[in-house]
Amino acid sequence: MGNRHIFKASFALASNFVLLAVIPARPAVSQAQAPYTIVGLRPATSDSTSYARRINVSGQVAGWSGYITGSDSRAVLWTLQSVQVLGTLPGGDYSASLSVNNAGQVVGTSNTGTVVRAFKWKRGGVMQDLGTLPGDNGSEALDVNNSGEVVGVSSGPQGIRAVLWSNTGAIKNLGTLPGAEYSKAVAISDSHRVVGISGGPSGTHAFLWTSGGGMQDLGVLPGHTDSEAVGVNNAGQVIGSSTGPGGTRAFLWTDAGGMQNLGTLPGGDYSNAFGINNAGQVVGTSTSTAGTHAFLWTADGGMQDLNALIPVGDPMVVLSEAHCINEGGQIAAVSGGGHEVEHYYRVFLLTPNSPQ
Repeated sequence: MGNRHIFKASFALASNFVLLAVIPARPAVSQAQAPYTIVGLRPATSDSTSYARRINVSGQVAGWSGYITGSDSRAVLWTLQSVQVLGTLPGGDYSASLSVNNAGQVVGTSNTGTVVRAFKWKRGGVMQDLGTLPGDNGSEALDVNNSGEVVGVSSGPQGIRAVLWSNTGAIKNLGTLPGAEYSKAVAISDSHRVVGISGGPSGTHAFLWTSGGGMQDLGVLPGHTDSEAVGVNNAGQVIGSSTGPGGTRAFLWTDAGGMQNLGTLPGGDYSNAFGINNAGQVVGTSTSTAGTHAFLWTADGGMQDLNALIPVGDPMVVLSEAHCINEGGQIAAVSGGGHEVEHYYRVFLLTPNSPQ
């Protein structure tokens, strides 16, 4: 039961459980005016919910299909034309894909019947159990870069630690921030920067880890107490969220400028960033006067509601979270709510109508 709990907790961190949106009228944008086209990616079965986590340069989307609390959740890899179910580790009954690189390597988490383990899957192959730190029994893989390096967490009697698996399979303990009890590595760039969270009962802080500098505390926004980092690009820009008495805000951190508050959509009191590409475009979710909506943030345009950037179609489709964005500007987003089945979510792929 403990390992199953860790697995579910990972899902909560990875997606923060898409917030149900009250379905308002969406802004009217014609096909000719819309900056993006939108296509629904079909779930593994006709009645299952689905979630997206990462997208690669080819537009392949890693995620899972099925219900988080059930045994029918399966790691999947989407393209525009298909959905491929990746299965589980031997003996397992649930799994989730949490990242995919440009070579089509997928990493994620699967149970084995008795424990929860990180896996790596290669195109045309089978799931490989990535193992744990010595003495541990559980692990999770949360991201993979284009060199095949994987980051995540190893857990056991000694606690929970952020780890890095090299492309040869060797595992490294990244440690914790000073005084912290645990750590989790959530994302890795091609320039070998790792970001995540570290903390304990008194709070958590976002970190940036490098091989030369170790683990650096990225701090919090002014007046806040907690933060978490969930993405990093090859320029070293880090995204995540910072939380305090006034609520939670998406942030963008740079070495030169520190932590920048990305704000919210108009009327909102909450935002969270989930994905960033090498151009510094950020996607995530924010509350607003219209409900909980997915956003796109750019340095020039600030935070925009993604629902205002797609053509009007199904009035029940309201994009509530944007999870990832690739170098071509393609975005994988989720629509939640507006369906008869509670907690039914669907993944959509947004493609820009002009080059990014």
